[in-house]
Amino acid sequence: MFEQLKNIDKAFQHVKKLSIVVTLASLATCCFAIAKSYQMVTRAESRIYLIAGGKALEAFSAGRKENIPVEAKDHIKMFHYYFFSLDPDEKVIEAHLTSALYLADGSARSKYEDLKEKRFYAGIISANISQQLKMDSIVFNMDVYPYRFRYYGTEKIIRPTVIVTRSLITEGEMRSVARSDHNPHGFLIERWRVLENRDLKTSARSSRDIMTAEQGVSTASAE
Repeated sequence: MFEQLKNIDKAFQHVKKLSIVVTLASLATCCFAIAKSYQMVTRAESRIYLIAGGKALEAFSAGRKENIPVEAKDHIKMFHYYFFSLDPDEKVIEAHLTSALYLADGSARSKYEDLKEKRFYAGIISANISQQLKMDSIVFNMDVYPYRFRYYGTEKIIRPTVIVTRSLITEGEMRSVARSDHNPHGFLIERWRVLENRDLKTSARSSRDIMTAEQGVSTASAE
């Protein structure tokens, strides 16, 4: 009789252990399933579908912090493009500078007012000068806030008979602001200053380039 009780007790212990193992395994399976479901839902919510050319293109959203270097560098690039890429047309100059000044604080406006006072923009129009800017690189520091940057670019000053190539280096800081139609990246450039803007070389324009430019001026005058 005691032997039977021992066997029953052992069987009960085995069943108890087996029940515990099954319960723990079930809990682990449930937790794994919940975690996977959460990941799938999060991944699905991050998907964005853009309609381009009648086709749905899949894109993925990302957090603000992950995009800061990319957005900040594009903000810096566009600011310099608008500020320094100019043509001998009052409306073009006004449109570019208006766009640039939305992206920076009073330090950029001070530079603009200084150039305007020196009749720099009037000279571009009267002398039929075009100014083009090509970005070489941007050094961006995310370790401090406001973020610091240094911009390296190459300017081409296209005059009727010559092309002047210049080196442009600027630096400044950036802070986050609200996004808007005029400021889609949500940054504002502060304490901006030009460190270097010196001539690298001057080259004569070809006769063909000069004729094309003169034809363009004549057409614009006729219109």
